[in-house]
Amino acid sequence: MKFRFTALACALAATFGAGVASAQEKTFELKLSHWVPASHPLQKALEDWGAAVEKASGGTLHYKVFPAQQLGKAFDHYDMARDGIADLTYVNPGYQPGRFPVIAAGELPFLMSDTKGGSMGLDAWYRKYADKEMKDVKFCLAFIHAASGLHTSGKKVVLPSDISGMKIRPADATLATLVTQLGGTNVQAAAPEVRDVIERHVADGVFFPWGSLVLFGIDKVTKYHIDAPIYVTTFAFVFNKAKYDEMSPKQKKAIDDNCNTEAAGRVGGPWGQFEDAGLDKVKAQPGQEVYKLTDDQTAAWRKAADPLMKSWADGVKKVGVDPDTAMKELRADLAKYNGLAK
Repeated sequence: MKFRFTALACALAATFGAGVASAQEKTFELKLSHWVPASHPLQKALEDWGAAVEKASGGTLHYKVFPAQQLGKAFDHYDMARDGIADLTYVNPGYQPGRFPVIAAGELPFLMSDTKGGSMGLDAWYRKYADKEMKDVKFCLAFIHAASGLHTSGKKVVLPSDISGMKIRPADATLATLVTQLGGTNVQAAAPEVRDVIERHVADGVFFPWGSLVLFGIDKVTKYHIDAPIYVTTFAFVFNKAKYDEMSPKQKKAIDDNCNTEAAGRVGGPWGQFEDAGLDKVKAQPGQEVYKLTDDQTAAWRKAADPLMKSWADGVKKVGVDPDTAMKELRADLAKYNGLAK
């Protein structure tokens, strides 16, 4: 009888204790920030991310998405997560040349194809480097947009040598290096500013994905479009460390379960479909010239991009990473998820 009473008391105590813990679990209002328009597929991706986290937390993690640079400029989004201006932010590492040399491997031309597979492969590979390279924040996930080409206003570009003397807005630091190597001048501008710099003739062209070209209205100020998978841009979601550290184990698990390689595919895949759909929209517009490269022209672009591998290798050596090993691992992960370009 005494044993039964003791067991019952322990069970009641455990149940009561769990109830108290649940009742005392702190509620958080998470600010999720990005810098593209609310009509961009990234908006829904962040809303879906926040909804999944809220459900997994039992309703103790609420969220609100702040689009279109409401909380800060595109270039500042990594530091905004670090400093707690926002809790989860959307980052283009290539906006700050030299700061994130390892993940810049994903920017190398002609490396990735499928957006979902490329996103998952990049994410799986980068996890072993993220804690060091993005140590100021809690790394959530990495992904890419669809493989894309070059769009210009007054001059048709076919060969890489055509870039000489032109002013080009690169998509990332790697393409900025390519433009310089080809005799062009880089014009730095965040995505929301690109139409303006081309319209004012500050830039002659831009490396940009198709769907976003239409979304940002850049198709209104460009005429010539290379339809070739020259590059992709790498992105990341990063979380504020201090906020994460305040959370309960259940809440942390809700975050962790949505900061993984599978989640990277859920973000990258739909965005890739959106970007690919933009190609037909541009083709359907009067006055636009969309053209593919011949085999010889493609070979010329690949050859022109070869020095970028050495530049990337030199950069990662400075932070103690062996470039040969890192690139071998990246290619293996991309192949595993069917994201490696052929």
